[in-house]
Amino acid sequence: MGKFVSWVEIPTQEFDRAVTFYEKVFLQKLNKEDFGNEKMACFESGEGAIVAAPGFSPANQGVFVSFEAPDNIEKTMNRLVENGGKIIQGKTKIEVENRAFFAICLDCEGNKIGLYGN
Repeated sequence: MGKFVSWVEIPTQEFDRAVTFYEKVFLQKLNKEDFGNEKMACFESGEGAIVAAPGFSPANQGVFVSFEAPDNIEKTMNRLVENGGKIIQGKTKIEVENRAFFAICLDCEGNKIGLYGN
């Protein structure tokens, strides 16, 4: 079996602000596409995008997506806060053997997201 999750779309109301947020927090350049009434900025991994489209609104309830911290969770949390995000639950050890840490946050749009790593 290949990847289980193949694509994730994160909704935004302020597209450019959200793109800048994800680029700065996760240290990557997103590829922006404009399809008229829908805009997307795709992650370098090809597994998802930031999306602005009619009827597609940010939410802090529902599906929960966690991202790998590009360096470590503390540095990623600092960038997240510096760019308009909020920490809901700080760095927490996953109490399962061979697992790292997680944090629960809100992005600049109000979407609840997770961080995973050391």
